Amino acid sequence: MKPEVVAEGSGKPIVMVHGWPDTYRLWDAQVPALADRYRCERFTLPGFERSPRKRAYSLDEVVEAIRAVVNGRRVTLVLHDWGCLYGYQFAMRYPQLVERVVGVDIGDTGSRSHLAELGVRGKLMIAAYQHWLALAWRIGGGTGDAMSRAMARLLRCPTDASTIGAQMAYPYAVRWLGAAGGFQSLRVFKPEVPMLFMYGEKKPLMFHSRPWAERVAAQKGSRVIAFPTGHWIMVTRREAFNEALRTWLAETDAIA
Repeated sequence: MKPEVVAEGSGKPIVMVHGWPDTYRLWDAQVPALADRYRCERFTLPGFERSPRKRAYSLDEVVEAIRAVVNGRRVTLVLHDWGCLYGYQFAMRYPQLVERVVGVDIGDTGSRSHLAELGVRGKLMIAAYQHWLALAWRIGGGTGDAMSRAMARLLRCPTDASTIGAQMAYPYAVRWLGAAGGFQSLRVFKPEVPMLFMYGEKKPLMFHSRPWAERVAAQKGSRVIAFPTGHWIMVTRREAFNEALRTWLAETDAIA
């Protein structure tokens, strides 16, 4: 299963993977900033396309969709939200195909360190909004769409509400309802290549632990940058985000 790829620019390949409730258009503001030096390849995650049909895709299926896009090359991954989860698993399964990783706002989510830092309140917050979205996927139709859009508004998501549908929420159903086999084989990402991790500081909870971020920052060629914003940094702080991304890519081109 190979998704339809939108490719722009020339140079070293960068594969960009979005999360909920977005499509390949999430990276619209980044491609013009990168396409003079890199080949930017974007696609919409399987099942995220607007459709009255819904299907849960397994972890293996999504990872293999990424592999089909990568097509045997060594690439830089630029990842956000669920794109991080799937992209990190891809990087661990196929390390020979990954040159660098850019992770946005999702780190070692679910690790012992992260759960300890979340505390009871943080765990309940995550369970509440994710169960809501899992239920939206299960219900589907107009009601499921309305539930998904309501949660997007609550989370201050900048995505156009007209593009959001319940079918996009299947990763939450995989996580909480065991759809498509669940996430039994997930592993915490420990980068073995240069990594840029960027996260928003102005959120009710974090999706990474401090020890994990410190380990990333200590690795050769890696960097951790905090932004005074929420989850969708590439939209709400696009100029600063693009500058940080271009600078780091240029710095690591020689060692990647």
